[in-house]
Amino acid sequence: MFKKFKIPDATIGRLSMYSRFLSDADEKGKTTVSSHDIAQATGVTPAQVRKDLAYFGEFGTRGVGYNSRELYNYIMKILGLDKRWSIAIVGAGNLGRALSQYKGFQQRGFDIVCIFDNDPQKIGKKIANIDIYSLDLLEEKVKELNIVLGIIAVPAPAAQDVADKLVNAGIRGIINFAPVNITVKQNIFVRRVDLAAQLEYLTYYLEESR
Repeated sequence: MFKKFKIPDATIGRLSMYSRFLSDADEKGKTTVSSHDIAQATGVTPAQVRKDLAYFGEFGTRGVGYNSRELYNYIMKILGLDKRWSIAIVGAGNLGRALSQYKGFQQRGFDIVCIFDNDPQKIGKKIANIDIYSLDLLEEKVKELNIVLGIIAVPAPAAQDVADKLVNAGIRGIINFAPVNITVKQNIFVRRVDLAAQLEYLTYYLEESR
């Protein structure tokens, strides 16, 4: 394990940004980068970069910087992205369809291996060459395909029931796109993504700036 205490959520989010910058730097042949380089590319301060990395150990050489590839590989290991993760999407509507076709997941090590729905007209079909199964087969497929992550892409009234089914099937991490809070057991990790709320942040600040 890399941590013996809780790492701030914001730090984890920034590590993801750092890894993307480092991957791009390595591809461009830039073997060494500084905390200033990383900060400038990701919108934070050099001190914040150093603080984030210090949670996990000592990196780089003072006055020289960080080896791009080595730091990238280490951050990917911290994020658990040195291996691939199988994911199930529940909900074959417009959002589920869009998520299943997003190439960025695969590029970062996330494989959408199946989609679930309760609509008979959708079950048995495919989206982006991914099979759509009845929700009744959730537990069976989770075990068969070693799925540990689930994405909820259903209307709000169905979200809690879907979350319960995912947890009972053995899913350990959930991204909830439904605009409602869900409750799960303590050892299950949930992240809520409310796209409308993000737009509301923007409209608030736009109004404030008038």
